[in-house]
Amino acid sequence: MTYRGRIAPTPTGYLHLGHASTFLIAAERAAGGVLVLRNEDLDPQRSKALYVEAFLEDLAWLGIVWQEGPDIGGSLGPYAQSLRWGHYLNVWKMLKDSGGIYPCERSRKDIQNAALHAPHDDEPLYPKEYRPPKACVHEHETPSGVNWRFRVPDGETVVFTDKLQGPQSYVVGVDFGDFLVWNRDDIPAYELAVVVDDHAMGITEVVRGEDLMKSTARQLLLYRALGYEPPLFCHTPLVCDEDGQRLAKRAKALSLKTLRLEGYTPEDVKELIARRLKR
Repeated sequence: MTYRGRIAPTPTGYLHLGHASTFLIAAERAAGGVLVLRNEDLDPQRSKALYVEAFLEDLAWLGIVWQEGPDIGGSLGPYAQSLRWGHYLNVWKMLKDSGGIYPCERSRKDIQNAALHAPHDDEPLYPKEYRPPKACVHEHETPSGVNWRFRVPDGETVVFTDKLQGPQSYVVGVDFGDFLVWNRDDIPAYELAVVVDDHAMGITEVVRGEDLMKSTARQLLLYRALGYEPPLFCHTPLVCDEDGQRLAKRAKALSLKTLRLEGYTPEDVKELIARRLKR
């Protein structure tokens, strides 16, 4: 099978050193295969065309070459998530009909007040007593107007081997609970959208930051529920600021656009990344 990797920037801000680190590794691992560029612009309020233009410039400046993408096309497009809503809706219907998801009308405050918290972070576990009867899904013809959650198999252990981090294990209902697949604003959630797109685009390995490791455990449950063969996963070390905190898009001083304008070269960027990698 031909290797098919992907890089998937979100156009809600300028790319920074952390993105550069992950995307350079993804490009290196895709050498000799196919690298897909996907514009993950599902959030209509925060996604901006100027950030799409910026990430195309930044990625080209880094020397990253992709074979399919929103700027050059390809046989498995469209390569912008905002144009793929029908794909997500079809999968929502599949999950609804199988009873794998349910409508959630509880507020964030309700959940915060009633929930336990997963180990090692502040993520609330959705209370099991808030799950509605499975028959309630038949009251909904569309996903809009309400949040939708995936009904996790409590007590199951999700195990996978990461290509960089080694064996990983998460206990369902302990490390994470029922998670969002569609929000009340009629926007597919990250977990659902990337599973649908990575499957449709034939991605054989997902390269992304290690902060998304738990997302992989959730997504493996979605792959199984949909009958999809999951890709391999490769989670890269995070790049940190001077205080040892994970970089965010608000860290403008370390954005690739700023570094380019200040005269940095791609090699300079790679040296900065090496110095700031989380050890």
